[in-house]
Amino acid sequence: MRKQSAKKDVYQVFAEKVRDHKELVSRWAVLQETRVEYFRGKDFTSFLRNHPEPKDILESDRNLEPEDIANALLRKNLLVRCDRVVKTVRPGKKKLSTWPAHLEIFADQVFSENDAFFAWTFVKQRPLWQTLLSFFWPVLTLAICLFPVYPHRCKLLILYSCAGLLLLFLSLLLLRATIFGALYIVIGKRVWFFPNILAEEATLRELFRFWPKKDEEERPKWTTRVFYAVVAILVILLLRHHAPDEAARARYQKRVSNIIDDVLEWNPRLALSGMMEKQQNVVNATEPETDFGDGSKMSSEDDIGSETVSEQREAEVSDSTEDSDQHKHHHDI
Repeated sequence: MRKQSAKKDVYQVFAEKVRDHKELVSRWAVLQETRVEYFRGKDFTSFLRNHPEPKDILESDRNLEPEDIANALLRKNLLVRCDRVVKTVRPGKKKLSTWPAHLEIFADQVFSENDAFFAWTFVKQRPLWQTLLSFFWPVLTLAICLFPVYPHRCKLLILYSCAGLLLLFLSLLLLRATIFGALYIVIGKRVWFFPNILAEEATLRELFRFWPKKDEEERPKWTTRVFYAVVAILVILLLRHHAPDEAARARYQKRVSNIIDDVLEWNPRLALSGMMEKQQNVVNATEPETDFGDGSKMSSEDDIGSETVSEQREAEVSDSTEDSDQHKHHHDI
């Protein structure tokens, strides 16, 4: 039992060493809704034959053939043999994909070099830089949230750095698309420089790979190329016709510059002072309304009082007129 456990530990160390080796070509795929790292059987055999150093870890089993070592890894559940999900050639392609994106478990768990794929089953040890990066992400998130309170120079540095990186990335995408379209229309070749720049499942080394992959698809017909050339010309003419004039560009530039200035010049003190001014304006706006209401109420009371006094005077005048008429009538009698 101890000997078997020791051998198992030896094969575990061997598997980790081989998996971390850069010369063993591997990819990522989805296996039963789980992302796994896998390699091809023929690549494993050629790797051990060209780089036999990791076999020294196996001690007494160092002289085994690559097929026997792979079968031992399969028995110890360090590897699992997989098969491609899509087994038919897609329209427009000459052969199956070299590295399928979706895999399924193969029924016969035996090593083979003929169109066989093998996925690692153990969790890869995380290197130190990834551990440090996991602690760095929350700090970076907090720093992004605190951007409004940065000094003005720091804001300018961050703004121009991000704008420069964004402009560089968009220019790269536009340039590679232009080269692809020109070569596709002229010579009928699909050439993508930086082929993995938009890949979701790629290592950092593969992400910045410059040279394009070999075009394995069928060459397009000349009618298709002419059609895309006409479409490209029409799009260019349409964009040129609807391009904004100088006045519109000046308005857009002024609007964007105002937005940038608002972001750069904002700080908590201005926000608090703005809130205080807004509150003071609300108070000042409500006070005249109150005075006006009191004044209207007093004026209405004065109007009522003046109307009452005038009515009393009219009554006195009418009474005195009646008395004078009666006195005059008696005098005539």
